[in-house]
Amino acid sequence: MSLKVYNTLTRQKEDFITITPGHVGMYVCGPTVSGESHLGHARPFITFDIVYRYLMHLGYKVRYVRNITDAGHFEEEGREAEDKISKKALLERLEPMELVQKYTNLYHWAMQQFNNLPPSIEPTATGHIIEQIEMIKKIIADGYAYEANGSVYFDVEKYNEDFAPQGHPYGMLSGRILEDMLETTRELDNQEEKRNKADFALWKNAPPEHIMRWNSPWGEGFPGWHIECSAMSTKYLGAEFDIHGGGMDLQFPHHECEIAQSTVCNHKTPARYWLHNNMITINGRKMGKSYNNVIKLSELFSGDHPALEQAYHPMVIRFFILQTHYRSTLDFSNEALKASEKGLKRLMEAYENLNKLQAAGFAPRAGDTELEAKCVKLVTGFDEFMNDDFNTAKVLANMFELVPVINGIKDKHIATEALSAGFIEKLQAQMKVYVEDVFGLTSINAADNGKLSGVMQLLIDIRKEAKIRKDYVTSDKIRNELAGLGIQLKDEKDGNISYTIN
Repeated sequence: MSLKVYNTLTRQKEDFITITPGHVGMYVCGPTVSGESHLGHARPFITFDIVYRYLMHLGYKVRYVRNITDAGHFEEEGREAEDKISKKALLERLEPMELVQKYTNLYHWAMQQFNNLPPSIEPTATGHIIEQIEMIKKIIADGYAYEANGSVYFDVEKYNEDFAPQGHPYGMLSGRILEDMLETTRELDNQEEKRNKADFALWKNAPPEHIMRWNSPWGEGFPGWHIECSAMSTKYLGAEFDIHGGGMDLQFPHHECEIAQSTVCNHKTPARYWLHNNMITINGRKMGKSYNNVIKLSELFSGDHPALEQAYHPMVIRFFILQTHYRSTLDFSNEALKASEKGLKRLMEAYENLNKLQAAGFAPRAGDTELEAKCVKLVTGFDEFMNDDFNTAKVLANMFELVPVINGIKDKHIATEALSAGFIEKLQAQMKVYVEDVFGLTSINAADNGKLSGVMQLLIDIRKEAKIRKDYVTSDKIRNELAGLGIQLKDEKDGNISYTIN
């Protein structure tokens, strides 16, 4: 069975056929490093880590490009136009690049906790200002952008007039109709500069108070959000590549604008297959700052959030995400995470039992064809389900059907004569491929994780008391000793103390 993927662009499952046989070019929108990543961000990065791992399992040589957005004009539907990096840098009294480095480090730390593989290339927006300016110049020269007061806007209506008849209308990815968008687009900053409400910024003139600014043919300014990804994907993957991935919330306007920009510059839709993961919700609502329901990843790992009943190991979060198909909504609750913790522990215990059986040279002689046929069918289903648009949930369901068989052999409830020679070796090899290589799961000890959280809270409380007594020797000793162990304490403005583990 060949790999089939759901293409958001065509709204159907399609056979996955690469542009260059044996090679895959994949671009995934990375984080905006103006703050710490939260649970909602974990889903796309874990989802596309699985896609990356599985493509390599199939034998493809993959160039995986995932950017870092460290500057830019973010003009999103329902949000005031702003540069989040500059705004947050002022709030935290940091240089913008100091802020960017801080949150990039936190992001990389979280990805390591999740056991995500690093991408092949991780370009930054600020490192590709020249490429963005050159792309904007070409869009202007071709007549699809215009300058106004030092800013440059993409002419959506002009684009649609020329490209819709060719089968590339603006709105082709999200299914939106331009006429409707012109009527419903929200008023944003500098709207009077635009020819139409739907036009989006390629470059913004920097006001005097704006910190991050670069020279351009249109004056000092900074890039639009959408042009960054078009420039970086084109540079590292070419005019057309295989997969563009990201969260469903990026379909519009971000990915829609990418398609329009890249189509003008490169005369083709940038990616063949557009893959979008669905959202993580809390009580049915999307997680986001505007809903005041954000749970940061460090809070998940430490349990330090009002919505959390305990700390959760990063592998529990990874397993929680894999239990649901990536295109389905995943609703957060403590009950669901606790169930995931139990499920992961049960699966990993069985996997460790299987490894011990294999290492012990378990070699039965006879064969129970019915039991073996059942196990072979379950194992064969791993590839079948993953080839059906990366259905990790069904693969895990098959694994859990194998758990009682593995435990039965280990506990001798299934006689050694019931299985043929070589069966354990084959089963162990297949389980290793999926548990470790494709799913990237590692063993956890939930009890130890909870104990660590408790020990950290005890040390934080002792340090708080020491500071109240003005016992700065003890206070500094706790901070410095923990730093030596790779645990950073941070005194928050509200008096609380948070920590991160490097």
